[in-house]
Formats: sequence, C-alpha cells, structure tokens
Amino acid sequence: MEDSVFHRIYDEYHQDVFRFLIYMTKDRALSEDLAHEVYVRVLRSYGRFEGKSSEKTWLFSIARNVAIDHFRKSSVRRSRIDETFDWEARQPEAPGPTPEEAAVRGDELGRLFTMLDLCTEDQRLVIITRFLQELSIAETAEILGWTESKVKTTQHRAMKALRKLMDAPEGKEAAENGQ
Repeated sequence: MEDSVFHRIYDEYHQDVFRFLIYMTKDRALSEDLAHEVYVRVLRSYGRFEGKSSEKTWLFSIARNVAIDHFRKSSVRRSRIDETFDWEARQPEAPGPTPEEAAVRGDELGRLFTMLDLCTEDQRLVIITRFLQELSIAETAEILGWTESKVKTTQHRAMKALRKLMDAPEGKEAAENGQ
C-alpha cells in the first residue's frame, strides 16, 4: 500500500471511524486503541481490497470487526476474572463515566444513548451506522454483512423499541439514573 493512499484514507475517514468506535465502546482511550488496530488491519489487507464496495464501507466493516473482536476477548477475560475474583473479600470498582458521557448526561442525547444500551446489539449497530454515522441502508447492509431488508426490519424494530423505552416511566428512570 502506498504511503499517500494510506494517509488519504486516514485523513478522510479517521474522525468517522473514531466516532463509530466511541459509540460502540463509550470509552475514548479504548476507541483510540481500537482505531489503531483498524489501521493496522487496513495496512495488512489493502492489497486484497477489490473495490466491490466503497472504501468507507470497507473501513467501517473492519472497524465493526475490530470492536466485535475486542468485546469477544473482553467477555472471555471477564469470565476468567469472575472465576478468580474474591467476591466476599473485595467489591469490584464501578467505572466512572467517560468525559463524553458526563458532557451529555441529563441531555436528551445522553438519554438516547442510555436507552440505546437497552436495545439488542443488532438494533444498536443499525442505529449507530444509520443515524449517528449517517450511512445509507445499502452501506449499513454491506458493513454488517446483512441484506438491505434485514437492515430495514432491524431499523424499524429498533426505532419502535427506542420510542417505547423513551416513553416508558422505567425508561425515564433508567436514563435519569444513568443505567
């Protein structure tokens, strides 16, 4: 891969990829690490990029896979920690809110993110790619490896679930408590 091609891709899409990872992880430092991994994978695989999709959808597919790989590894680590953590002697430390979460807490957008956490992973992915990253249905389908009709159906169900959560008294209470 030519240096100029890599720099062009980085300059053109880095903010979008980073923002996508922030939405997925809600952790700035982790998102920076994952973004680095995305570009390592871009360097390794650009020679195999056939141009059947846009660079942007290809890049977001890589970012999605990097995030999923991270969550899978974290899940395995967490289960190992659960097995070795002395629950009677120590209490786990509660993670504090990230600066981004603190800035939007109390705000309608903060409430939306809280409700988004209560949706399924598929619904969350569709909402993030379609509305927060402003990708088309076709681009979202390509990134997620789904059909366009599955994206539309999942988007419809996600919007319905979000409306129900936002209107429900429990949803309002969960949002106020930052859950």
